Formats: sequence, C-alpha cells, structure tokens
Amino acid sequence: MQKYLFFIASVLLFSCKKDDYKLNTNIQPVAKLTAPLDNKYIKLQPSTSASVSFEWDQARAEDGSLVIYEVAFDKENGDFSNPVAKFSSDGGGVQNKLTLSHKDLNSIAGKAGIQSLATGKIKWTVLASKGYNIQKAAESKLIEVERPNGFAEIPTDVYLTGEATEAGAELGNALKMKSTGPGVYEIYTSLKNGKYHFTNRNTGTPTTYSIAGTAVKEAGENEQTVGTKVYRIRLDFNNAAANVTEVTTIGLWFAPLNKFLFEISYAGGGVWSIKNQPIEFKQESWGRDERYKFRITTKDGDGNAGSEWVGSSNADNNRPTANTPLSFWELRPISNNDQWNYCYKFAAEADMKNCDINIYFTTDKNYTHEVIVK
Repeated sequence: MQKYLFFIASVLLFSCKKDDYKLNTNIQPVAKLTAPLDNKYIKLQPSTSASVSFEWDQARAEDGSLVIYEVAFDKENGDFSNPVAKFSSDGGGVQNKLTLSHKDLNSIAGKAGIQSLATGKIKWTVLASKGYNIQKAAESKLIEVERPNGFAEIPTDVYLTGEATEAGAELGNALKMKSTGPGVYEIYTSLKNGKYHFTNRNTGTPTTYSIAGTAVKEAGENEQTVGTKVYRIRLDFNNAAANVTEVTTIGLWFAPLNKFLFEISYAGGGVWSIKNQPIEFKQESWGRDERYKFRITTKDGDGNAGSEWVGSSNADNNRPTANTPLSFWELRPISNNDQWNYCYKFAAEADMKNCDINIYFTTDKNYTHEVIVK
C-alpha cells in the first residue's frame, strides 16, 4: 500500500512540474547586417543565374536553442509593418544567410514600385524568431537596383482572347500561346475585326496584357481594324517586347525544278492545308528526285515584305518510310535558302499520286507537317 501511495505521489509531482514548465522564447535580435554593403548598387540580370548573398550576425536564444530567420524587404521609406516580400533564410530558415536570385530581386523591385528600366532603392532587414517571439534586427540597410526592361512577374502561361480571335471572347475558350523559351510565347492565328488582349490564365480574374507598338504592357486592349489576316504573334516578357508579323503565304519549294509548286492555304487553328494536290517527282539520269521545303512570306508592322524558310534539321535526308521517326517532319528555321540543302524528301509512294499536305504551327506540339498519300 505504501509503495502504491508513493507511486501516485510521484506521478502527481511530475505532472505538476510538467504543467509548470514554460517554453523560453527569449532571444537577442540580430545586431548587425554584414552583407551586402549599405546602398550597394546591383544591375539586375534576371534572365541569368546571377544571385546576391544577404548575410548577418547570429541572433542569440537565451536557452541556446535554434533561431529561425526571415529576410524582409520593403520600399525605401517603409518600416516593415507591411513588407513587400519575405524570404526564409538558407537551410530552411536556420542559416544566417539568404541567397537570392536576380529574378527574385527583380520581382521585389517591381513590388516596391521600381519601374522597368528604372533605378531605385529597396530596404531590407532580418526577422529572428523563436516560437511566437519575433524580433526585428537592430538595423536595416538599403540596396540600389537597376531593373531591366521587362516584367518583374513573368507569366507561366499566356492566352489570347477577345472577339477578334478564332476562339471568341469567352475566357474559357482562350487560345493558349506556345512557350518557345523562358518568358517567350508565340502563336500562329488569324484575327478578324474586333478587340483582343492577352491573359495569364483562362479562368477567374486573370492579369491582362496588350501590345503597344513593339512593346507588351500590362492591361489595355488591342483592336483589329483591317479585316481578317493571319499573324504570328510573339511576346517576350523578359524584355517587354512584342512582334506581330503577318503571314501572307506558305509555298512548297520543289528543289528539282528550282521553283514553287503551289501555295498552301490557312485552314485555321495554326494549320495550313492543301487537299488532293498531285505530286510528280523529276526524272534525273540517276533516278527520280523528290526534295522539297517551305517558304513563308511575311509583312512586318510597317507593311514591308519579307520571307522565311523552314525545312529539315538535316542538310540531306533519305526518303521516309513507315519506320521514320516523327521528328523527320518537324519544321526548323533555316537560313540557307539555296536550291538543295535542308530539304525533306517525299515518300516513294507519293510519286504520281494526289496528296494532302498539312502544316502545323500549333501550340500543342512541335511545329511539323505531314504528307498523306491518297
């Protein structure tokens, strides 16, 4: 019985001590920010892998335990009551260092009100925390940044929408543009008379963009007033650049005859197509020649005519068969527009037959084409 009572008393004593225990959250805040130097000038290059290291003295917990760090950024005259951005330090918040990319700094600068191509200052400090106790560093510093031309927040996706587009003004039907590189998007499509703009998504309330001359800008709307035309539209959000090129024709160049055999008409949805076109190879002393490629004729925004060649990634090819990989038919820009190089070859069965030829400048696949023997 005595042993039992002693056990109960021990449990009660332990429970009381456990209940009386309180977490020690006392910390000494960061005393000094060590890097970068105050008012350091940084020319931002967000398209590169460049980064900046923010460093500071350690904060001290009274009980010697772990301290968690966040770096807070604010406008030049801000007081960090509502910082424009906060980042946990390296190592999941435990290191007294933060490595931040120029891309992230460019985003912070935009949130701090610094415009593209402008120079301005951002204030930063360190928040040390233990439990619910958060202590701001004893000092703050400034960095001076020069932003490039371009958007601080580059959209992950870009859509074309509006009454002038092939899909109409319903946002859910907006045409997704093709990503051709980081921050660069393009689409081959037609526009009819009416208004159109670009968005970063096709649901909810998206961010919208428009074209002003050779620049892409946030918000606004464009209007097509010259009737239905086919265009290649390119938007580069890294440099806030826009390029709208009218595609007037696409012609099939037949190398053996050193001429264009026919033009291929736009069918909609980024597809050009011709049906039941007779194909005849050219008889040579060594055999029948079947080489071909394509030329796109264009007009720029000022109405100046131009041309671009697209063809094979290989300077020379064999005739395709049922086992030829699909990459054979992919369309590649080529600068060498001589008679023979970078041509495709028709399959043997196309000779003296009618064929359908479809060219796909669509956003859901690599640009390519197909020849269907009838």
